[in-house]
Parts: sequence; structure tokens; C-alpha cells
Amino acid sequence: MQPMVEFCLSRLTPDVLKVKEELERDPEIEVLESPCLGNCELCAQTPYAMVNGEIVTGETQQELLANIYAEIEKQQKQMEDLFDLL
Repeated sequence: MQPMVEFCLSRLTPDVLKVKEELERDPEIEVLESPCLGNCELCAQTPYAMVNGEIVTGETQQELLANIYAEIEKQQKQMEDLFDLL
């Protein structure tokens, strides 16, 4: 399953835009923009994205990118573990 990372258009500051652009260069990741992800309070406070519906934050551009990749790895591991049970 290809990971999907969503960004709120209201939070596409220059640093978040750089994260989005870097992720778009990865053919294994689907990157989407949404007019609103429904997390307005969080959106006003910190850079964030949603990875397959899970909120991921980061105080800096580098931290957000690292946290997104960490969440993708975590979710992929959970899927692998689930398939191992079957």
C-alpha cells in the first residue's frame, strides 16, 4: 500500500512547502493538498501533515520531514506484523 501524505493549504508555509516538494520526489509516496484537514487549532500552532489519516507534527522543516518518514515506517511495520499473523 502506497503511503498518502496530506497537507492543509492553509499551512503551506515556505518550510512546509519544501517538505511537500521533497516528498513529491519520492515515487513511493502519494502527496495531496487539501483546502482544510479539519485540524484548525493544530494548524494555527505548528507545521503538520497527515500520513494515512494520522497527524504528524514537527517544529522545523527537518523535524517534520523526519517525523513523516518515521510514521510511514511505523505504519508499514504494523502492516507487515498484521500480515505475519495471517
